[in-house]
Amino acid sequence: MTTPTLQQSSGAQFTRIFSYGAARGDLIVANDELVEAIDSSDEWIQQRTGIVTRTRASSGVSAVDLAAEAGAEAIEKSGVDAALIDLVIVATVSNVQQTPSMAAVVADRVGANPAAAYDANAACAGFSYAVTQADALIRSGAAHYALVIGAEKLSDIIDPTDRSISFLLGDGAGAVVIGPSETPGIAAPVWGSDGSKADAVGMNSTLVEYRDGTAEWPTLRQQGQTVFRWAVWDMAKVAKRALDVAGITSADLAAFIPHQANMRIIDEFAKQLGLPETVMIARDIATTGNTSAASIPLATHRLLEEHPELSGGLALQIGFGAGLVFGAQVIVLP
Repeated sequence: MTTPTLQQSSGAQFTRIFSYGAARGDLIVANDELVEAIDSSDEWIQQRTGIVTRTRASSGVSAVDLAAEAGAEAIEKSGVDAALIDLVIVATVSNVQQTPSMAAVVADRVGANPAAAYDANAACAGFSYAVTQADALIRSGAAHYALVIGAEKLSDIIDPTDRSISFLLGDGAGAVVIGPSETPGIAAPVWGSDGSKADAVGMNSTLVEYRDGTAEWPTLRQQGQTVFRWAVWDMAKVAKRALDVAGITSADLAAFIPHQANMRIIDEFAKQLGLPETVMIARDIATTGNTSAASIPLATHRLLEEHPELSGGLALQIGFGAGLVFGAQVIVLP
């Protein structure tokens, strides 16, 4: 018996980002509101992180709500009918339900039902990972238009008394619509992981331990110095490799959009990359905080609102976080 040859689909040769959408938490939380719980000061937080305020969501606002709001804006600005979106990926670490996925709920809310939908957990590199997946799936023919969202309500999974990471974190969602393009709009990624440093950032216990009464509700913790050294030295190399993969130099960039982890890390990145003064650097962390998977699209959304002249220029984005994982690529700004 002769086995029939399977048909395989193929899609667009290139893809690009059409638009950005954003939703920040409805509460502006100043450092002074957090310092008593961690026995610290506004000055200490600003010196160590560059954060003045962070946005957080009220108790009645969920990560899904933020994701749907950001997704709806991205779709409206893209000019793509929501019904044509056949892939929804939500990058998140803060879905407090193991299932269903946030993506399936969001797809229905924004009018993209019955799009393929799933969540991706790559922490602060999640948005970069999801963009890479959407690009590959569209070019393979598995999807035509994708809605990619980084969404976090990190205030649900922090301990207010924790001095390692709690004061850094905010809530929000950033979204993009990705679709076919006549020219390359998303370069190949430089991505990977280092599980040997898995203890550097993550939850301090498991849900099983919580259920059994042997641990408190799991919350985020980090080894600050370990993460800082890794981010500054190793991730600067990843960023340089991403420029090489894209076939450009730092002088070709219009913008640099790193994960908004810490202003000191962002400043050190800029030095190591030798960015010229013409390159705009995203510094959304000062008023939004660290929003993990949402930080890159949120920072890009704000940068484009404040500097529309960046449209059409090249931007280097890099995410890095718990895992440890990292992902970087050059994109064309819509």
